[in-house]
Amino acid sequence: MSKRHLFQSPDGLVTKALRGIVAYNPSLGLDETNRVVFDSAYNKSNVSIISGGGSGHEPAWSGYVGQNMLAASVAGDIFASPSTKQILAAIDRVPSEKGTILVVTNYTGDCLHFGLANEKAIAKGHKCKMIICGDDVSVGRKGSLVGRRGLAGQIGVLKVMGGAAGAGGSLDEVYDLGMAFSQQIVSIAATLDHCHVPGRAEHATLTDGEMEIGTGPHNEPGYKKLSPAPSAQELVNQVLTYCLNEGDPERGYVKFRTGDEAMLLVSNFGGMSHLEMGALVDELLEQLSANWSLEPVRISCGFLETSLNAPAFSVSIINVTAAAENCSYSADEIKSFFDARTNTHWESTAGSQAVRRSRKEQFVQPPAEPRQAIEDSKDLRIDPVVLDKMLRGACAQLIEAEPDLTKWDTVMGDGDCGETLKTGASCLIAALDSKDLAAQGSVIAVLQELEEIVEGKMGGTLGGILGIFFVSMRTALEENISLARSEGLPQLWAKAVRTALDNLRRYTPAKVGDRTVMDTLIPFAEGLLSGQFADGVAAAVKGAELTKTLKPRLGRATYVGADTSKGLPPDPGAWGAMVAIKGLQAGI
Repeated sequence: MSKRHLFQSPDGLVTKALRGIVAYNPSLGLDETNRVVFDSAYNKSNVSIISGGGSGHEPAWSGYVGQNMLAASVAGDIFASPSTKQILAAIDRVPSEKGTILVVTNYTGDCLHFGLANEKAIAKGHKCKMIICGDDVSVGRKGSLVGRRGLAGQIGVLKVMGGAAGAGGSLDEVYDLGMAFSQQIVSIAATLDHCHVPGRAEHATLTDGEMEIGTGPHNEPGYKKLSPAPSAQELVNQVLTYCLNEGDPERGYVKFRTGDEAMLLVSNFGGMSHLEMGALVDELLEQLSANWSLEPVRISCGFLETSLNAPAFSVSIINVTAAAENCSYSADEIKSFFDARTNTHWESTAGSQAVRRSRKEQFVQPPAEPRQAIEDSKDLRIDPVVLDKMLRGACAQLIEAEPDLTKWDTVMGDGDCGETLKTGASCLIAALDSKDLAAQGSVIAVLQELEEIVEGKMGGTLGGILGIFFVSMRTALEENISLARSEGLPQLWAKAVRTALDNLRRYTPAKVGDRTVMDTLIPFAEGLLSGQFADGVAAAVKGAELTKTLKPRLGRATYVGADTSKGLPPDPGAWGAMVAIKGLQAGI
């Protein structure tokens, strides 16, 4: 759990946040006193939908005020319901000729204050109704008098109701849709740790190796602790089982029949990376298809309803077909309400899904690229046994050096150098084993394979540098193969390496002294001019060693405030190149 905050105190934080949130849409207005965000361009002839709750769940609910969603939202303190007075201010701010619907999640404070506001609004002459959304399946049927608590499934309710209201639906039609839709949602949350509230000293935490399933959005304890923490695949399996196991007498809230259309909402509680959320959605879709025969017709993933900075997520699955059977709208109409464009935060999570393709259609393979034929007259061939030994020696040395390279690059860069070189080395060994790459003794074939490995498997700056280096060296060898006969093999290699470095200089300004891989490659090329491979190796070793004394002048390491007085590790790229060159030498 991260305990660090930009704003250390909660005092005034909610109002300041709302002032910033409304800035992205000029049609939004803010009643600071009552913390009401409203759409100044809302259509009075449409049903007004209002929602809200405690702060800390942003973008819920201020982020959903706008066209085809909410007419207004009300914000309480962090994790605390807004007051009745605030809610009444929102109702009065966006009066509707057709009526108003309050939509809240099932928490005691929200139910009481919105309920009282609903009654007072009716007494004042408003046509007003209220929907309480509870979708959390971790709260079983037994032992719960208040019913299921609300999770991010409610955001889906707001979206389809907003779309229906925008399409001109009557008060009863929109209300019935909201009721029907909200009753066909199953949700559950899981967390790696709890969130931290600004200004609070005590917080529940999870220890290393623990997860919770059935987590609430206000730091409530989960339904169950999982220790040791399951794999992502097993966690998803448990999440879906809790939601979809119709044989569970405690949690079989929603039935799915063959052919029923479903929607999937995946909400980031605030502290999950987009990278992992994408992988989570993929795992959910894979298991929904394989284990539950469900292919969601709509998918929304992102910051739907958060819990400050919690590294957690919730999953909601909605039976659209069953919802349609309990209201006046068809399943296709409900999907159209879900798709209706808004000018709110919703657009960042929903994309464009009116026309969907199957996942099989979305995943494609690149076209096969035929390998360029090698002309015998331009090929450089050496003893296959020596070539194989040289390549395996270089790869083995790189793999052995990976931990040190990663450690040094973590200190001075982004930490990917060691893994990048290990990946390339492992792929080359695989090619030696599975393709008999060295069997013909063709250096050009080896360089072609290295080009494919670098271009397909090795990203980052080093991958780019090596890619240019290898293709340039192969071209230079082919174009100057006659040097091997007229001046000898060492001169051919010297010419090829120098040409490759000259080409590389067109794309990078790096030179000797800049603490990069060039501190090894350039001395290596100059050393080869003597005609002795050993001289090139010695120069490469000297250049790599020298990087221990150099201050970075290029690359990400330049952003790090390096204290050279305490000594630096060698540049990992330069060191890795030196290790590979020495490995080649050992095989000769």
